[in-house]
Amino acid sequence: MVSLLRQNKTTTTPAITINTLLSFVHPIKSFVYQKVRLVRENLHPVIEVEIVPRKNAKPVCSNCQCKGSTYDHMPHHRSFDFVPLWNIPVRLLYRMRRVDCKRCDSVTVEQIPWAEGKHHCTNAFRLFLSRWAKHLSWKQTAKQFHTSWDTVFRSVDWVVKYGLAHRCMDGITAIGIDEVAYTLGHNYMTLIYQINNGSRRLIGIVKARSESSLTEWFNTLGPERRAAITIVCSDMWKPYLNVVRLMLPMALNILDRFDGVSPRMVTFAR
Repeated sequence: MVSLLRQNKTTTTPAITINTLLSFVHPIKSFVYQKVRLVRENLHPVIEVEIVPRKNAKPVCSNCQCKGSTYDHMPHHRSFDFVPLWNIPVRLLYRMRRVDCKRCDSVTVEQIPWAEGKHHCTNAFRLFLSRWAKHLSWKQTAKQFHTSWDTVFRSVDWVVKYGLAHRCMDGITAIGIDEVAYTLGHNYMTLIYQINNGSRRLIGIVKARSESSLTEWFNTLGPERRAAITIVCSDMWKPYLNVVRLMLPMALNILDRFDGVSPRMVTFAR
């Protein structure tokens, strides 16, 4: 009985603080989460968190990304929107430093790791919004997380541009080309997919279905990547066939049997 009571004895552990939680989920090298306070704006709660540099941590020049000495601090805190906690908006507050950069021979505002340029949103919050924007409309996403439609749009745009700049286009040997209507009337855009076994993804969007627009996209792919493509699936839209014949002369063009073509007319064309 005594041993059972000892096993059931309640143990106390230190309560976790918001500073500790933020340091765990979003650590910032050379910076520390310091003061946390709950304020109200228009009768709605907002969590404000002050960030300070670590002792002896030198600021980074925003031009050359080299460390330099601190020239001075801005007089007021700059505010950055962060991922909400319990759906309460979170703002990071930081007094920006100016860097006396010897390499640039000038005084510049420091580069901070949680945001870019003059954006008032942290990179973490922009990524958070863009992920939710895949499940909700942009208007609903903005309303749910206490921000604006424009902020959601810019967040999605930032993520898409980052993905386009860092995606790998090597190893593509099979692609599909199709069109989709995007407004009322006969307005189409062209979609290009990678359809390799085990790797199927959208790799290109062209806002037209003309020969010139599709040719321009293939030019951005480069001659080596075009030469690696051996199979193309498309419908019988003549501009597509012309571009494939011109840009991928050694690839098999497999015509779509479900796009107004009889099953007996399925063709493999050079």
